[in-house]
Amino acid sequence: MKNLPEVASPTVPKSAAWMSVPAFWPMAMASALMQQGSALYAKNLHFVEEEILIHSHQRPELATPHRTRLDLRTMVLREYGTPGQGIPTVVDAPHAGHTASIADYHRGQSLVETLLANGVGHVLLTDWKSATPDMKDLEIDNYLEEMLVVIDDLGGRVNLVGLCQGGWVSTMLAARFPDKVNALVLAGAPIDTDAGQGPIRKMVHDSPSSFYDELVGLGQGLMKGKFMLQGWKNMHPEQHYMQDHIDLYEHIDDAAYLAKEERFERWYENPIDLPGRWYLQVIQQLFKENRLAKGTFVGLGRELHLKDITCPLYLLAGADDDITSPEQVLNAAQLVGTPPEQIRQQTIPGGHIGLFMGARTLSETWPPIARWIAAQSA
Repeated sequence: MKNLPEVASPTVPKSAAWMSVPAFWPMAMASALMQQGSALYAKNLHFVEEEILIHSHQRPELATPHRTRLDLRTMVLREYGTPGQGIPTVVDAPHAGHTASIADYHRGQSLVETLLANGVGHVLLTDWKSATPDMKDLEIDNYLEEMLVVIDDLGGRVNLVGLCQGGWVSTMLAARFPDKVNALVLAGAPIDTDAGQGPIRKMVHDSPSSFYDELVGLGQGLMKGKFMLQGWKNMHPEQHYMQDHIDLYEHIDDAAYLAKEERFERWYENPIDLPGRWYLQVIQQLFKENRLAKGTFVGLGRELHLKDITCPLYLLAGADDDITSPEQVLNAAQLVGTPPEQIRQQTIPGGHIGLFMGARTLSETWPPIARWIAAQSA
C-alpha cells in the first residue's frame, strides 16, 4: 500500500490516510456485511425461537380471578363475581376444539370481565375438558346432563350466554327445561344450520359421513383438536401458512407485538379433543339433518321444540362470520316461542372470533347486552 496517494485534507493524520483511499472500501463493505450478517443471524434465531414458543403446548390461562365451583367429567365450572348478586349467568363456551379462555382471554379483553363490569354480578364459565380415551363414547345427552347439574347447583334458574356451539347446547336446555332459563343470549350460534351459504354448511353437506367417521377413527374414537385446527386453517391457507409467519418476522423486534401474538397463538394453537360419538352426532343430526331447527332432535328422552322457548332472547351475529353465517343465528327469532317484543337481534361488522374476544366488540357491543341481561335478572 505504500504507493497509494494520501488524502488531500490536511486535517487527516498521515498514519490514517489509507482509510480514505479506494482500496479501503472493499474492506469496509466486508465489515458492514459481516455486521449485517450477524444481526440477520440473530434476527433469524429469534424468529425460530418465537415460532417454537408460539407453537408450544401451553394451555392458555383464564385472565380474571375466579374460583372452581364444580369439577365434573366434561368440564370445570369457573365462578366469578359474587353469588347471590341476581340470577346467575352461565357463559357456555364453544365446543369446537378451543378452550374456554376465548371468553376470558386477557385483562381488558375479556367477555367475563365485561359482563361483571356492566351489571352482571355473578358469572359462571364452562371450561370444557379435553376428551380422554375413556370419554370417546360420550354423547350430546351426557353434556346436557352436566349442564343440568350446573343449573341445579346454582339454584335451578339461570341466564345462559351461548357462544358458537355453546349456543345450541344452551338452546336445547331452554327448550327442554323452559322454567330453568331466565334469559338466553346466542352469539355466533348455529341454530338453523341449513340457512345461509357459509363454507361450513357447504363442507358438511358436500362431505360424506364416512369422511367424518374416518377422522374419528384416526383419533382412535376421539375427534382430535389438531384435526379441527387444520380444517379451520385450511379455510384461509394463505393467512395461516404464509402471512402469519411473514408478519411475525417483520415484527420480531416489537415486544408488544410478540406478547400479543404469543397470547393469541397459545389459545389458537392448543385445541382440545372431543368425544368421537358426540362429534358424529353433531355432524349428522345437527349440521346435516338440521334436527334442532326442525323440532326432531331428541334430547334427554324428549323431542325438543324451539317453540317451547319463551324467555327473553338476544341474538348476536357477525356480518362477515364464515363459521356461523348470520342467518343461522338470526333465524332462531322465527323458530322460538318468545314474544317478538322480547327478542333483540343485532348484526355487527366482523367475523366469528371477534364476536367473543374482539376489543371493539367487547367495548361497544357487549356492555349493552350485559345491561340487558341484568335487566332480565331484576
